[in-house]
Amino acid sequence: MMTKENQESADRLPGISKWENEVALVTGASSGIGWGVALALGRAGMRVVVTGRRTEQLGELVGLLNDNEAEGLAIPADFSREEDIAEVFERIRSEWGGIRVLINNAGLGYQEDLAQASTQSLREMLDINVLALTLCMQEAIKDMESAGFGQIINISSIGGHRVSFGKQFGMYAATKHAVRALTEAMWGELAAKGSPIKIGTISPGKVETEWHAKAFGDAGKAQQGYAEMKPLQPDDIADAVCYLLGTPAHVQISDITLRPIGQKE
Repeated sequence: MMTKENQESADRLPGISKWENEVALVTGASSGIGWGVALALGRAGMRVVVTGRRTEQLGELVGLLNDNEAEGLAIPADFSREEDIAEVFERIRSEWGGIRVLINNAGLGYQEDLAQASTQSLREMLDINVLALTLCMQEAIKDMESAGFGQIINISSIGGHRVSFGKQFGMYAATKHAVRALTEAMWGELAAKGSPIKIGTISPGKVETEWHAKAFGDAGKAQQGYAEMKPLQPDDIADAVCYLLGTPAHVQISDITLRPIGQKE
């Protein structure tokens, strides 16, 4: 475990190299942004815990991490279940001693009119995008406070700044607005007690992942949207994550917003 003295020395190292051998948890890592971020952190020398619902994909991701001489640990979990979240953190503490970096990426959205949306889909978005993210922050902070350092990066969306993707993603946009509000609230709590833990959000525009096909329920419609412009790629978001992690200890970046050239919302 890195001591305060070692961390102070590490903070003088250039960029993300100061996190070498530290443990990062990436949620929603079985595809898309989470997958790309996990690989980037592994390349940077971090030990990476990946979680999500799809066991086979997580196993494949750990294999890729190992192929790149990085340590990976897959923990399948359903983040709509509070007990699954608790079990993820307990297993990490048991096997790797807790986390120092949290990438809160798990999230989903459905294309529905608010006036007609089902209670089930509304609750699922709230459970995953808002409640699970908050519970992960709570658990992560326990580990980070005991170590005396750490960083939380919450993946929001351009939808967290405005109601984007048309008017049929009202609840999704509401949850991503909540992510930004929760991040700011947690920053205030940490700052009030002089905590060295850093926290911020990344708000991407259109990224080429499975998300759009699932949200629209139509892979063809998602591909049509990508044809209108060159979308962001998961590696673009991973680069932003690495930039945040590479900032000096005294630098607090609250939000990075990035869109592809040509996106009009």
